[in-house]
Amino acid sequence: MGGPSEEHAISLKSGRAVMEALTRRGWTVKPIVMPRALTVEQASLFTKRAIQHSAPEVVFIALHGSFGEDGTIQQVCEDLHVAYTGSGPEASRLGMDKIASRKRFEQAGLAVPAWRIADFQEPGVSALPEGWAYPVVVKPSDQGSSIGVSLVRAPEELPGALAAAAKVGRRVLIEEFVAGREVTVGMLGEEPLPVVEIRPHQSFFDFTAKYTSGATDYLVPAELPSEVARAVQAAAEDAHRVLGCRHVSRADLILASNGVPILLEVNTIPGLTPTSLLPKAAACVGICYEELCERLVMMARPGGRAWRAGARHATYLPVSSAS
Repeated sequence: MGGPSEEHAISLKSGRAVMEALTRRGWTVKPIVMPRALTVEQASLFTKRAIQHSAPEVVFIALHGSFGEDGTIQQVCEDLHVAYTGSGPEASRLGMDKIASRKRFEQAGLAVPAWRIADFQEPGVSALPEGWAYPVVVKPSDQGSSIGVSLVRAPEELPGALAAAAKVGRRVLIEEFVAGREVTVGMLGEEPLPVVEIRPHQSFFDFTAKYTSGATDYLVPAELPSEVARAVQAAAEDAHRVLGCRHVSRADLILASNGVPILLEVNTIPGLTPTSLLPKAAACVGICYEELCERLVMMARPGGRAWRAGARHATYLPVSSAS
């Protein structure tokens, strides 16, 4: 936990919560807290030495952002032949890279917003592509937790949004703003968990709305007709499979007004505090936080099996209650 990313503090919260939960379940847990001020090379060496010293049965990865979710720590574990939670190096790299994952989603026929890469060498980069209209969303291609993401409502806001995203990301995406209900679906093993709806009190679910207490309401499970909920879950399941994820992931989507789920991204290491969205969804199917953490450990152990327990059959409200 920790690590050299913009999500260092969030990672610490996830890691400490997981450590406490697994300790309560009887596991012997040793925290490896990575300093923030490390280069990738230093972080790799630090992690390798710490893992070799600890000689763990399983490495529980609670590192969010770069180094943790981009396949780097996963490759370290692979090189050391140590079991670890979550997706492998390639799926992690794809999940972290919004450009690479978008291309995979489109190739698989999954619905995504219209998007383009902002080319800062191109004249007129501060203008929208022909045929586009405001508002649009600007985001770095390789950050999580809505870091560097802006909703741009007018032309004069675009240059500032592009600059803010460029400060924290190697490349920047501009994508159409899709109006609709923001939803998320966690995957546990090979099964989708119940759909969660995100209702920020402000107009856009940015970093502040995500991490400010009381700034957002979460409906768990979402108030959706069963067939719509199934479609959202199916999109998340397809995205998990297309990227080659394992053990756990969480897909963020927009449910458009026509009922089509539009895929935004897949998080291969979603937030793991007891109040995070994945644990909230797991609780809907009777999996408490401690059990969730333990299931991830058990899936990662040599010979561990992916969880299948009918999570897709969670109860949703009827159509008449979904207005």
